[in-house]
Amino acid sequence: MAASLRKASHRAGTAPEGIEWLARAHALAMAPRIEQLEDDHHPAYLHPGRSVLVLIRDAEVSDALTLAGAVVLETRDDALGISTDLVESLGPELSELVAAVPRPGDDSLSERLVTAPNAVRLAALAERLDHLRHEHLREERDHWGELHEEVGLVWWPVAKRTHVKLATRYAHWHRTFAKRL
Repeated sequence: MAASLRKASHRAGTAPEGIEWLARAHALAMAPRIEQLEDDHHPAYLHPGRSVLVLIRDAEVSDALTLAGAVVLETRDDALGISTDLVESLGPELSELVAAVPRPGDDSLSERLVTAPNAVRLAALAERLDHLRHEHLREERDHWGELHEEVGLVWWPVAKRTHVKLATRYAHWHRTFAKRL
């Protein structure tokens, strides 16, 4: 995945120093996964890299800050996230971006996403979409109804306001996932 991220970000036009920064962020984001997940086919294993690829391929993002934000975000599996100190070690701008991303289920989720800077919204939308795309592979299913509702009320509408391709991806997930309920 690390090589794929380098290649994709290079093709997208990310500056060389941004690609190196992204690679460092990806390595930090992967460390807890390598340590804690015995199965490299676990839905969360490749999550950091897949989130970046969503931004590059679907939203045509090349900005290293937005890409690094998506790679270090972890809003589903707290144990797989990296510490605030490690995020801070990558720079204050990234730390601010990550701190601005609301958690799913937050009472002010919609408001915080809508009023967030574009880089925050894009990183949050890509990270969340990747988790959603792999939710059906998880064992826990008792929260699916709430998840589907939140996507319909918050994530999809925010995606519509942010990027047409991401909105299309959210619409597809929402429609398809409804059949699983």
